Amino acid sequence: MEFSAWYKDHFESRLTGRYIHTKHIAPLLDIYGHEFSISVIGSSEKGKNIHCIKMGTGKKVVLAWSQMHGNESTTTKAIFDFCKFIAQKSSFQAEIGEFLDSFTFYCIPILNPDGAEQYSRENANNIDLNRDARELSQAESKILRKIFEESRPDLCLNLHDQRTIYSLPDKMPATVSFLAPAANKALDITTSRETAMKEIVALYSVLSELIPGQIGRYDDSFNDNCMGDSFQMEGVPTLLFEAGHSRGDYRREKSREYIFYALLTLFGFITVEKSKNAVDAYYLIPENEERFRDVIIRNVQLGDTDKVTSLAIRYEEVLENDRIRLVPILDEIGDLNGFFGHKEADAEGVKILLNSHEILSIGEKVSIIVSKYAINRVFFRDSLTFI
Repeated sequence: MEFSAWYKDHFESRLTGRYIHTKHIAPLLDIYGHEFSISVIGSSEKGKNIHCIKMGTGKKVVLAWSQMHGNESTTTKAIFDFCKFIAQKSSFQAEIGEFLDSFTFYCIPILNPDGAEQYSRENANNIDLNRDARELSQAESKILRKIFEESRPDLCLNLHDQRTIYSLPDKMPATVSFLAPAANKALDITTSRETAMKEIVALYSVLSELIPGQIGRYDDSFNDNCMGDSFQMEGVPTLLFEAGHSRGDYRREKSREYIFYALLTLFGFITVEKSKNAVDAYYLIPENEERFRDVIIRNVQLGDTDKVTSLAIRYEEVLENDRIRLVPILDEIGDLNGFFGHKEADAEGVKILLNSHEILSIGEKVSIIVSKYAINRVFFRDSLTFI
């Protein structure tokens, strides 16, 4: 794919890692303000500016928002990759010109700047903005609703990250998942939802060439408190993007690239024949399962028992000194057959010590796991990883 060659050398390298908030994007907004219309469309509950980038003058209006959940920053990186692509003057100029003439693209890179700064899903009032579509109790929710009403979009993109637990068949991680949200409890295929499905099938077709077996379909249970469901209810086709895990990519630098290609496909840079049976094709996309764990240590013995069991470790993302640290937490003890670890170790039936003791407690931080009788045999060690 010719776009991958461009991306390799030109992605927006000034945004990396997982901790991204308004301070990080401010210099880029200044730079791209010379190319696009960038405005402050309101303030967060703590008074931080919420920006909107507008590009193009075309008839088809698309509205996107990222970091509705403050700790979900991958799609924000992809948005600025897209901004850099559209702003550059050396490649794909005919295609970019056609995009700018055909589309008007409104994009909110960080809807929840307070949550982004404190690295939390919720906003400053501990409210999940994606459960505030009906009440509109928060400043950020009202801002999104206002631009939705003013821009009158033909298509909405609700951009998120998903957890590392999500899996697909053949022990593959769900690196990218999509959803055409339901418009009612019956999960009917409304006109707007079918349009969203057609778009998703096209995205699936393109990304499957790059990461076969790693694109999933997110759970479509209906909740009219969710923004995407509420916009779908109003007849506006809405797509949910979920940027997920790729092997070893806790910084989400690979998944941002795939979101970038998804945006290129959506806006016609990458062409694909639209399916005539989009609904059937959409439901053939495998649905996310929850079979991954960050680390699994199999075949351990605990305490005085001879019973062999397994341990699962979950990485908790903790903000420390303006960086995100992966803190390993003991999450499960038991039979983990049917589950997979992004990393695995086999204790081969030996008794183990966790943090130098035999008694294990769910929820405790894990520094080290070793053999009880050969402490130089290490099955896990906290590597103090920052992302």
